Amino acid sequence: MPSLRTVAAVAGTTLALTLAGPTSAALAARPAAPAALAAPAATVSTAFELPGARVYPEGVTADPRTGELYAGSYTDGTVFRMTPGRRVAETFLPAGADGRHTANGLEADRAGRLWVTDSTSGVTVYDTRTRAPLARFEVEGDEPTFVNDVAIAPDGAAYLTDSARAVVYRVTPRQLARAHGGRAPLTPYADLSDAVGASAPGTYTLNGIVTDPAGRYLLTADMTGGGLYRVDLATRAVRKVALEGGDMLHADGLELRGATLWAVHNTVDTISRWRVTRDGTTARVERRLTDEALQLPTTLTWHRDGLYVVRSQFDKGGPLGEGTPSLPFSVALVRGL
Repeated sequence: MPSLRTVAAVAGTTLALTLAGPTSAALAARPAAPAALAAPAATVSTAFELPGARVYPEGVTADPRTGELYAGSYTDGTVFRMTPGRRVAETFLPAGADGRHTANGLEADRAGRLWVTDSTSGVTVYDTRTRAPLARFEVEGDEPTFVNDVAIAPDGAAYLTDSARAVVYRVTPRQLARAHGGRAPLTPYADLSDAVGASAPGTYTLNGIVTDPAGRYLLTADMTGGGLYRVDLATRAVRKVALEGGDMLHADGLELRGATLWAVHNTVDTISRWRVTRDGTTARVERRLTDEALQLPTTLTWHRDGLYVVRSQFDKGGPLGEGTPSLPFSVALVRGL
């Protein structure tokens, strides 16, 4: 992870935020917009509270079938379920369930399954109705690994990033069916190490990952180098996306809806919004929100009325810093971005 700056913990409030455009120079060159045409301010509020003194949440996802949301604890692997209309989340999977040490990336698919990554080993797939584990896929080899985020393509295949190895893994529906009730290897699908370039030992690279709505390509962010990479799902060809007006430094979770891509930039308390071309080769910054109320955001998901954003507080006595977190831990709702 990059070095941290101190951020203030603000919980349980709704704030009007100032949105910055692509660059200050570009804004200075433009005439002031009429007040009636100015973009509305975004708001940040607390959507859900996560019980526990050392939760330090990392991942969040929304179930496309039920509307419920799930968040995971990085420190002990607890998975929480959040129901709209209820302020406090309930424990869906207890700490240490099925041998998991963490809960990083989460993704609920349309078949009633919840994918939960464990940074130290792989991913476990659960039945959201029974909470039973359906299969577990584990990374092979002795090299350092950090399985981070997961995305589900329209054909049902899951793609996962490894931040330590700069590779993307894939689990196909056929592999999931074969592993039903047991364990199987998590196999590499695309190696991005040449595209990302050499980095210092222990440096994290690939983090957030999304698939386009048509299932033609993946987009994944290099949080250290600042690049965004496109992986063609027909050829596995990798290319760097041309970014206009910004970069992906500190980028953690990604969310893609149509041509709109959001990225959370964790240690700088920022969410950026991008317009992606249809072929996924170029992305342009449209808006950027920065505020300490995001409390070191690690990922986000769009659901119904806005963006649900994890407030990790990793720098407040968590894995990246010292101090005391602001309780309760929470998931924020961002509207207007």
